[in-house]
Amino acid sequence: MTGCGNRPSSAGASGDGHTSEAEHGDHDGHDHEAEGHDHEAEEAGRAGHDHGAGGDTHAGEIVFTKAQAAQTDFELFEVQPVTFNEVIPTSGRIMAAQGDEASVVAPVGGVVSFTNKKIADGTPVGRGETLFTISSKEMAEGDYVARTRSTYEQAKAAFERAENLVKDKIISQSDYEQSRLAYENAKTAYDAVAGKTSVRGTRVTAPIGGFIKNVAVSEGAFVEVGQTLATVSQNKRLVLRAEVSQRYLNDLRSVSGANFRTPYDDKVYSLSEMNGRLLSVGKSSDGSSVFIPVIFEFDNGGDVIPGSFVEIYLISSPQRDVLTVPLSAVTEDQGVHFVFVQLDDEGYAKREVKLGAADGRNVRVLSGLKAGETVVSKGVAQVKMASFSGAIPEGHSHSH
Repeated sequence: MTGCGNRPSSAGASGDGHTSEAEHGDHDGHDHEAEGHDHEAEEAGRAGHDHGAGGDTHAGEIVFTKAQAAQTDFELFEVQPVTFNEVIPTSGRIMAAQGDEASVVAPVGGVVSFTNKKIADGTPVGRGETLFTISSKEMAEGDYVARTRSTYEQAKAAFERAENLVKDKIISQSDYEQSRLAYENAKTAYDAVAGKTSVRGTRVTAPIGGFIKNVAVSEGAFVEVGQTLATVSQNKRLVLRAEVSQRYLNDLRSVSGANFRTPYDDKVYSLSEMNGRLLSVGKSSDGSSVFIPVIFEFDNGGDVIPGSFVEIYLISSPQRDVLTVPLSAVTEDQGVHFVFVQLDDEGYAKREVKLGAADGRNVRVLSGLKAGETVVSKGVAQVKMASFSGAIPEGHSHSH
């Protein structure tokens, strides 16, 4: 058997038994594999950290190109100290202002019919426009208008006779006064329907112009005298009633305005932009509620629906030199709030922030941002999606 030390000298470059070609080959092979491994790591490192030739990135930087931004409603917001009011968040309801609504009532009893115009909630109407007709021709008591006319004519004739008789002292003054009273009452009742009578029955008209807020009867229903048929609203002035928790009682004295958010369009309205004014602040809660009412009145531009429940932000004491961002700039992840801060033209960083009060449009930032920084205010969802991708656009570079 031949040992390691007895291998032919041609197998090694120096003739040393420990430097055989096989060993040299194994050694070289090991080094090249190691070098190859290093090259791959370097390439991976460059792919993950370089934006392009001569470029670098911050750790965790998000690339959102101008081309991507152009495809969205992308906007930026520069953070600067401003005066921001303290806010009391609560809820409440929109109602019609006093004198801004009127009920349409039945002047006679009978069967109600709608006019040719389709009457429904939201239908615009003019003052004096006929909305319904009421007929009692088929009723057992007979036609109301006909009965009222007969009563009036009889009372009138009786009163005219009484006038002649009292002159000759044939009847007493007391009998004459009773005859006159019966005539005046009959005339009042007849005048109320005389000018509103048609072949279909007694016309019922709108007392004010506006729109139909609600219809209280259906076609063919029987109604009594004085029953409400519909409500007409001018919708010019509305009332915002906020229901405030008692724990804010001491803060209510500094309330000066309010913003509110509607559930049907998710839009935030500001009373300062709608000629709004504070009407009253309750000093205590009433017996039927544990909340304190705060009442505002404002002009309606036509977008706000009376009767709707809204989210309210009562505007209180002003705070100076406060950092704020639009609420649209904030995103939430597992209960933690973040914004995306711009690093350069196409680079952004996800930054955790601590938030304070919000007025429905803007929110106070307690920590996480400083004046002069720029955040994404619109297109946040698209930037957030870009943060999930590790791909970096070809040729993209930064100089920081």
